[in-house]
Amino acid sequence: MRCKIIGGHPFIDASPEINYHRSMEWWQGFVDQLMQTSWLEAVAVLTGIGSVWYSKQENILVFPVGIVSVLIYVYLAWTYKLYADSAVNFYYFVMSVYGWYNWKRVTDAPELPISKSSLNGHVLNFGLFGLSFLILFFVLVKFTDSDVPIWDALTTAAAITAMWLMARKKIEHWWFWLICNIVSMPLYTYKGLPFTSFQFLVFTVLATIGLISWKKKLTHPAIKPPLKSHLM
Repeated sequence: MRCKIIGGHPFIDASPEINYHRSMEWWQGFVDQLMQTSWLEAVAVLTGIGSVWYSKQENILVFPVGIVSVLIYVYLAWTYKLYADSAVNFYYFVMSVYGWYNWKRVTDAPELPISKSSLNGHVLNFGLFGLSFLILFFVLVKFTDSDVPIWDALTTAAAITAMWLMARKKIEHWWFWLICNIVSMPLYTYKGLPFTSFQFLVFTVLATIGLISWKKKLTHPAIKPPLKSHLM
């Protein structure tokens, strides 16, 4: 019988009793890891969740709050040998600065509106995603000791594409965040960062809500609220 392996533990087995005990063992391990979460990871998770919430609200605070989270994850991801994720968090930092500027580049002008990618835009989006994945996978396999090169490259490529689209306020960025978040949940649990794994579960819920909210605003632009910010 085929089985799915996560963190070395099979989740499908011929014996339901064995399967149950292994599931409970995995859950207990997850809880134990959660109890050992460092304050640094906790800060990164809470600011990360706050950033996604602000993104859903179209609030420019998405960028400064997110910067705190991503800079911490540059360090954490590198420490846990998630090299591509470490690099992409630095990319998040750069794109957050760009997005912050882009959303507020002219204070007297109308705010940057939500929009959809054109056909050429979709080609470029998936081209960026595919090229990023291939380059990252090659680098991880050839030049690092990563034990999860496919998954690290996949989540990072999705995140690179999502961040680029978010900075330009394209609705498709939510779909790429969903890919990144869903794959990241088991990846970070496997790497021993369960609180971060939980963060990606919250991100998945918020991204789904955000996608629905942005779709409504795109369809009915007249009801779109003004940009909320106390920052200059």
